[in-house]
Amino acid sequence: MDFGLVLQTDPPASRVVDLMQRAERNGFTHGWTFDSAVLWQEPFVIYSRILANTTTLTVGPMVTNPGTRTWEVTASTFATLNDMYGNRTVCGIGRGDSAMRVAGRTPNTLARISDAMKVIRTLASGGEADLGGGTVVRFPWIGPDARLPVWMAAYGPKALRMAGEEADGFILQLADLYLTEYMVKAVKDAAVAAGRDPAEVTVCVAAPAYVTADDSPEALAHAREQCRWFGGMVGNHVADLVSKYGADGSVVPHELTDYIKSRQGYDYSHHGRSGNPDTRFVPDEIVDRFCLIGPVEKHIEKLKALRALGVDQFAVYDMHDAQEAVIDAYGERIIPALAG
Repeated sequence: MDFGLVLQTDPPASRVVDLMQRAERNGFTHGWTFDSAVLWQEPFVIYSRILANTTTLTVGPMVTNPGTRTWEVTASTFATLNDMYGNRTVCGIGRGDSAMRVAGRTPNTLARISDAMKVIRTLASGGEADLGGGTVVRFPWIGPDARLPVWMAAYGPKALRMAGEEADGFILQLADLYLTEYMVKAVKDAAVAAGRDPAEVTVCVAAPAYVTADDSPEALAHAREQCRWFGGMVGNHVADLVSKYGADGSVVPHELTDYIKSRQGYDYSHHGRSGNPDTRFVPDEIVDRFCLIGPVEKHIEKLKALRALGVDQFAVYDMHDAQEAVIDAYGERIIPALAG
C-alpha cells in the first residue's frame, strides 16, 4: 500500500514544501493539495518547489476541476512539470465543489469531466486532442516519454461508473469500510463491463488521520474534534447526491446519506479546517467511520482492512493540530507495518 499526504496551500508556501519533504523522508510516495483558487494559494506554482526539493514524491491536486482552467492550460502545466522533473505528477479531478461555488459557479457536470479527462490526459501524454469546434492541437515541445495518469473523485452511481470506465485511478474521500467496499466494487464492475482490466484502476482512499497516545475518552474526543470538519466537507457532496437521487437508499446507500439530515448550510470560509462551525451536525460515529483516529494499532488494523478491500493508496488529510506528529507516526510505525 502506498501513502499520500494531503495539504491545503495556506501561506507560507515554504511550510507546505517542508511538510512534503518530511512526508517523503517518512516513506510517503504522493503529495496532494487542495485546488481552490480563491481559498488557497495556487498549487501548481508550489508543486514546482515541492518537486525541486524532493526526489521521488509524485504530486497532484485532490482535486482540480475542468471549470477553473482551460483544459489545454491544465495539460500544459502538468506536462511542463513532468518535463522538468520526470513524470512525477498525477491529475486528480472532480466536479469542483469549493473552487466553483466560491467563485459563484455551479460544479461541473460528469459529461464535462469526461471530456476534460480525455483532453488533459491525451495532450499531457503527447497526443492530439480536439479542443472543440474541430480545433485539434498538440504540444510540439513534449517529449516521447510523457505520460499523465488521471484519477477521478466520485461518490454517486454515475460518477463511480465513469471512474471505472475512463479514469486511471479512483479517489474516494472517506475511509468507511462498508462504503469503501461498496464503491470500489462499483468502480471495478464498471471497468470490467467496459472491457478493462479492473487492476488498471488505482484505488486511493483519502481521509483525515489523527494518531493518539492511547484510546482514552479524552484523547479520542480531541481527535474527533480535530477531524469533524471532514464529515462536513463530504456532506456537501452527499447533499448534491440526495438532491439528485433522493434519500430512500434505493440508489445511494443510507450509510452515506443519513447523517446529513440535520445539516444546515455551509460557509466555505471554514472549508477543510478543524473547528468548522458548520460541521457540528456531524456525529462522532461518522467521524470514527470516515476517518482514522486512535492509537497506532487502530490505524494499522483499519488500513489492513482497507487494503484487503482493494485500496492501493491511503492519502492522509493532515489538517489539524498535529501535522508533524502524524507524518512521523506514520513513517516510524504505520507505513512499515503496511509495507509489501
